[in-house]
Amino acid sequence: MLMNIQTESKVITFAGCVTQIYFFILFAVLDVFLLSVMAYDRFVAICHPLHYTVIMKPRFCGLLVLLSWITCILNSLLQSLMMLRLSFCTEVKIPHFFSVMLGGGPFAGILYSYSKIVSSIRGISSARGKYKAFSTCASHLSVVSLFYCTMLGVYLSSAATQSSHASAVASVMYTVVTPMLNPFIYSLRNKDIKRALKTFFVREILHGQLS
Repeated sequence: MLMNIQTESKVITFAGCVTQIYFFILFAVLDVFLLSVMAYDRFVAICHPLHYTVIMKPRFCGLLVLLSWITCILNSLLQSLMMLRLSFCTEVKIPHFFSVMLGGGPFAGILYSYSKIVSSIRGISSARGKYKAFSTCASHLSVVSLFYCTMLGVYLSSAATQSSHASAVASVMYTVVTPMLNPFIYSLRNKDIKRALKTFFVREILHGQLS
């Protein structure tokens, strides 16, 4: 992307295109798998709190992440190798950097985990207990919503309009903007970050009133 901006050229070599597709598929599917693993973690924390430390041991968490990486690497490699067998025209303009929606299985796992979480939260009698249970998965739910809503928006906009520019803008939302927002969203659970943000906004409001 940086090279295209510098040279003002959107041309990419066949090898570069295959490499880009490989890494795109790898990280897009990995994002979905890790979101699914995190949903399972929240499910265990809320639905089985007394067994959380027993189930979610560091070794088991490491195995889940490792399995996600291996699965995504093999999947991306297989799809890239299959693409190498195809023949293409010498000049093709592609307005997207993807072609199919991935991660149906992990998404189903996320929906199942949250259905159990909601059921467990509804069974909590105190309002404070419900708030505490919900706050533990609020950050993850925000990221999942951002990721899947923008991804779904890309495909719905592609079906509704033929504008390549609109589709490209929508695709940038979940391939670039959403990952950039992840650290900020998860940091909101950090008390130091909350305190710093509160101090910043109060200072800005006071400065605006004085000026």
